Amino acid sequence: KMNSAMSEEPDALSVVNQLRDLAADPLNRRAIVQDQGCLPGLILFLDHPNPQVVHSALLALRYLAECRVNREKMKSELGMMLSLQNVIQKTTTPGETKLLASEVYDILQSSNMSDTDNVNEMNYRRRKAQFFLGSTNKRAKTVVLHIDGLDDSSRRNLCEEALLKIKGVISFTFQMAVQRCVVRIRSDLKAEALATAIASTKVMKAQQVVKSESGEEMLVPFQDTPVEVEQNTDLPEYLPEDESPTKEQDKAVSRVGSHPEGAASWLSTAANFLSRSFYW
Repeated sequence: KMNSAMSEEPDALSVVNQLRDLAADPLNRRAIVQDQGCLPGLILFLDHPNPQVVHSALLALRYLAECRVNREKMKSELGMMLSLQNVIQKTTTPGETKLLASEVYDILQSSNMSDTDNVNEMNYRRRKAQFFLGSTNKRAKTVVLHIDGLDDSSRRNLCEEALLKIKGVISFTFQMAVQRCVVRIRSDLKAEALATAIASTKVMKAQQVVKSESGEEMLVPFQDTPVEVEQNTDLPEYLPEDESPTKEQDKAVSRVGSHPEGAASWLSTAANFLSRSFYW
């Protein structure tokens, strides 16, 4: 049962987005799952009427499930597997959200299998889930952007709107403290298209973050020539992959000025909101 605090839609969405952004940093994943309020809160968000809240909660759970030591606790958490099944089976759930829920479910369901069984099971489920997106799937890649001018929530909203319009963008996560955005895109989409979309806001400009041979991060400016961007009328796709690019993403995310103090206070704020909003 929820109290009136949850009827204020922006609160639920802002909190679940905070948790998603925190979960994107590998250094926070164990703490979030150990926290007594966050995991039950994310499970309840899976039944939220706002599809954006559900999708964001699933992204957070997907990040948390990347940490192997979290999987058993997540799987055994009250209502977790049932809520994921409900999302998958609901006829009103968008295809990409179903696929994301299936992916989280499979990772947790396979957590106690041997590695070989795990891979076979995941591949089988992945093939089964392909029909949501058709047979034209290509692998995804991860692009890390440094965005000059990304310094408040209104700019972030502008940036979100610009990225959501691009066909081929799968998901993205912001790191406001360091003006960065980690974007997962289809392999056939050029990173320059992201820069064009962000430049279209007129108040922000993107550079790509790459690693040199020595492992140091460098900023590489995009050419000023605009790239034609194919518009997306639906929610962004979430693609299954044979080889997840998130290992590299983990390095980029965790190396770039993680702020443990800030993360702890955010986590505390999110947990407080959840404890106020639900009767456990």
